[in-house]
Amino acid sequence: MGRMNDMNGAESLVTTLAASQVEVCFANPGTSEMHFVAALDRIAGVRCVLALFEGVATGAADGYWRMAGSPAATLLHLAPGLGNGWANLHNAGKARSGIVNVVGDHATDHVQLASPLNADLAGIAGSISPWVRRSTSAAEVGADGAAAVAATRDGALGRIATLLLPADTAWGAGGRAAKAAAADPAEAAPQAAIDAAAQTLRRLGERAVLLLGAAGVRDERAQQAAAAIAAATGCRVLAEFYNARMPGGRGRPGIQRLPYAVDAAVQRLAGAEALVLAGSVEPVAFFAYPGKPRLLKPDGAALLTLAEPRQDVPAALQALAEALGVRAGAASSGGHRATNESSAGTPVPDGALTLDAIAAAIAATLPEHAIVVDEAVTTGRGLGPPMAAAAPHDWLQTMGGAIGYGLPCAVGAAIAAPGRPVLALEGDGSAMYTLQALWTMAREALPVVTVIFANRAYRILQGELIGVGATVSGQKAVDMLTLDRPDLDWVALAKGHGVPAVRVEDAGALVQALRRGFASQGPCLIEVAMG
Repeated sequence: MGRMNDMNGAESLVTTLAASQVEVCFANPGTSEMHFVAALDRIAGVRCVLALFEGVATGAADGYWRMAGSPAATLLHLAPGLGNGWANLHNAGKARSGIVNVVGDHATDHVQLASPLNADLAGIAGSISPWVRRSTSAAEVGADGAAAVAATRDGALGRIATLLLPADTAWGAGGRAAKAAAADPAEAAPQAAIDAAAQTLRRLGERAVLLLGAAGVRDERAQQAAAAIAAATGCRVLAEFYNARMPGGRGRPGIQRLPYAVDAAVQRLAGAEALVLAGSVEPVAFFAYPGKPRLLKPDGAALLTLAEPRQDVPAALQALAEALGVRAGAASSGGHRATNESSAGTPVPDGALTLDAIAAAIAATLPEHAIVVDEAVTTGRGLGPPMAAAAPHDWLQTMGGAIGYGLPCAVGAAIAAPGRPVLALEGDGSAMYTLQALWTMAREALPVVTVIFANRAYRILQGELIGVGATVSGQKAVDMLTLDRPDLDWVALAKGHGVPAVRVEDAGALVQALRRGFASQGPCLIEVAMG
């Protein structure tokens, strides 16, 4: 455990993280972090995972929290390193994931100098992290680290905490280890809110929508309670479109998500006179579109909060079911009987790679208890309903809209849930943002099957162009929305990062490649040629 009575600041921080159950550090270090690197090497308890880009480290920490429910650390280098990881920290913040960022900084007597890497580190940290602290001495580093771990808890949710570690506080003597305080239990929803929700749902029936947020869908008991409430009252149950973690597959209630597209979402909510929010927020359009509403609920529809996102949403749904006199789990909106079967009985597609065939191939081959990381963007929007026929699984989505989340999230999810297969569904454009994650998959021998939907375009933007009413009149605009001249060769890119890869051009070949990939229990990549 190092020199317990003569530790430097870095050693006290590693000891503190290990004592506080921070078991993994996703790292991309530089000069200022070398004493922390050395301490990680000497002191047991924290696994180190190298990322070749900071956005991989921060995205992996997001995926880790979603599956483990406890924070990982990141190790980043100065303001530029934190800046490189900013986009996936934005996604993690929207997912309410708990992360401890350890960001090295210049030594205290050097930071005021105009060195090339000097920048507003505290300003960058404060823009993405609700909790920021700069250690001022080696003696304080351990306590600061324990406070950072404690700060990753926000009731039932997580949040990002960033500890700025000047180099001299890392190498300085007099470090003292600490341990983060245990998390307080999540606050219960008020009884008045439960009673009001029960009265509204009884009175309005199908003219009411019970809208589930992240905590309402990631817990299978909460899903079952929501399904029982719907069966008893006739209300509609929906989940927010983006969810940090959503159990699905056979034996689960099959909660439908509010559509992404404004027109479809407005239609789904049509006729609602009240929305009961169970850990969710008022639904809004992802972007502003000319002539379309920003708020998606019908005009005049009431908003009732059953439970705030940071409160104990599953307990609130159970209490609501009891107030309505129904037994949670007694009914399922999907009508599926609980089963431990794999996807082997699901029909296997063949022929052209249509969206329906792709969905059927995934549903037919997905192993039990797989983790699906969805950044398929355009292709992925149609995958939800067919996955009700797949084996039980967890579905993880980007939450903040910044692309480049999927491959890093798959890394973190695989490390958080050893033994569970991971399927990463990726658009070719978004995968290019963080393709360095493939190297980490190879180095760590992670069981991640990556499927790249290669449509040679930013297909999502082509659709958005139509949605905002813009028109393309020349080659310059076409070139900004296409990924050709040259085409990306994903088989070559994967192999260059140490990941076996294959390209498929029909549904039967996709099925076979998925089966081989899952059977390998290691990383592999499948490039799906999308016409």
